[in-house]
Amino acid sequence: MPREDKSVIARISVKGEHFEVMVDPDLAWDLKNGKQVDFKALLISETVYKEARKGTKATDESLQKNFGTTDLKAIVEAILRKGELQLTTEQRREMVENKRKQIVAFIARNCIDPKTSTPHPPQRIENAMENIRINIDPFRSTEEQAQEIIKELRVSLPLKISQVSITVKSPKEHASSVSSYVTKSGNIIKSNWLADGSWLGESVIPAGMQQSFIDRLNDMTRGNVEINVKKL
Repeated sequence: MPREDKSVIARISVKGEHFEVMVDPDLAWDLKNGKQVDFKALLISETVYKEARKGTKATDESLQKNFGTTDLKAIVEAILRKGELQLTTEQRREMVENKRKQIVAFIARNCIDPKTSTPHPPQRIENAMENIRINIDPFRSTEEQAQEIIKELRVSLPLKISQVSITVKSPKEHASSVSSYVTKSGNIIKSNWLADGSWLGESVIPAGMQQSFIDRLNDMTRGNVEINVKKL
């Protein structure tokens, strides 16, 4: 069993009632991120609390009412997957760094340099973010934060949110995979199956994704695809 000085609290509020469990931070973090863990090693205390610091336990009636079960494992998993987990300094640092990378990737995909009409390299975006000391919130959505950061970056980095419309015609032998990829990759405007089994579609995507989008289609079809790009 892990030592108590290594424990953190995971908590959740259900229908106005508060529940907490004491868990190992590393294993709890792994479980919250979808990994399988040793349940016995995960738990510091085999108790569901109303307030862990005061040692106030939740009743079986309360657990049954709010979780639909009194099974400890099911309740702990529900709290960890849906609730709030205290983070160690290292875990928070990791979350912030992962969120930063997601934001940089979002900006690189969705923005271009208006002077050259090409995407900025991710490293250039990262450097610009460091120069203006951007604060990253690991719990806020990537897109929401990226939109705010784009406004701040424009002071020192020319950015234009740009989209293109791409019309794709695929022959019959690749039509199914191409239509699936195009449909999932952007805002589909047109999707037509033609009499000869070929597929014709039009999708709007971020300009920063244009080259990777075209490269992927060429890879899928070995170049046997018609692609037309129109700037919006």
